[in-house]
Amino acid sequence: MEIYQVVTTVDSAQAAQALAESAVRARVAACAQVDGPLTSTYWWRGQVETAQEWRVTFKTTAVRYAQLEAHVRAHHGYDVPEILGTAVVAGNPDYLRWIADETSTVD
Repeated sequence: MEIYQVVTTVDSAQAAQALAESAVRARVAACAQVDGPLTSTYWWRGQVETAQEWRVTFKTTAVRYAQLEAHVRAHHGYDVPEILGTAVVAGNPDYLRWIADETSTVD
């Protein structure tokens, strides 16, 4: 079972919570954690921008990654949303199994 942590950022606490909840309800993520605010500095359209953002970290499986990415793209307010998936190389086996179980269940 291959587990992923997937990260995105959004422009408000409300948007972060809505995205977290919708992904968990859709069963494309077993859980989602929201943290922030944080300050992001980046190039955008030829200049340096700085913005306050909130990070959402999802836990999912490799099998559900594409569906989670599609969900984030469909429900995200940015033109080019950050969506970064990182494979989990170690973890509590019971927790990793829980992630797999929760994302394989469809209500």
